[in-house]
Amino acid sequence: MKFAMIPGRHTGIVTAEHERDRDNVVIIDKWKTSNDVREYAMDYLPEGLYYDRNRYEDVSDCARCGNRRLSCRGCYNYIGQQLAFDLDPENVDCPYHGHIGDKISGGRGLSFCMIEFKKVRRQAVQLASELMEEYDEVGVVFSGRGFHIVIDDDDAYDLTKRQRRELARRVGERFAIDEWVTEGGSRLMRLPYSLNAIVSRKCMIIKRGKDLLKFDLRTSELVLPEFTRSS
Repeated sequence: MKFAMIPGRHTGIVTAEHERDRDNVVIIDKWKTSNDVREYAMDYLPEGLYYDRNRYEDVSDCARCGNRRLSCRGCYNYIGQQLAFDLDPENVDCPYHGHIGDKISGGRGLSFCMIEFKKVRRQAVQLASELMEEYDEVGVVFSGRGFHIVIDDDDAYDLTKRQRRELARRVGERFAIDEWVTEGGSRLMRLPYSLNAIVSRKCMIIKRGKDLLKFDLRTSELVLPEFTRSS
């Protein structure tokens, strides 16, 4: 597994030592333990910390790879990708704020209201329930804004690009997913237990379905950083 950081692309907040990497994706592919990843995060203090959904035979080979712009799928080192569904509240229609096109044209592409959040929360409950009928290892993660549903069954890692595309389109007809994430167009997923600094919420695994049904990002101590509770 590889990890990645975005120091300050959206917030503009970055340490002076890493100003030149503010808008870049900083890859962490030289690590041995979680403490190594933590040291990178404490050094950069990034607005976002991510893991690479791809799996590799030897991650150290990636550090020596000269074809970073090319797809990893055809590489001898690639052994599969985690199946994931990204549900974001701005993707659902709102009676007050319209559809995603209206929001983007109005400069609200990343903003959302509680009507939108509750809609996407219901969708996360339903989609996770349906996926559990087909897969054994289904996880639900609050991303700081919306929800990630991830599948860790071995056969899901082996899905082809075409199979992922067909699945994304089928699911996208009923749920507010970013289809390109499911297709594999984005390998990076926000790392659970890290801080989503854009909204000051923790990215957290939601272990029980009943917790998801009543989850409220405004009040849940599961995702509220201590500095927001004490202010």
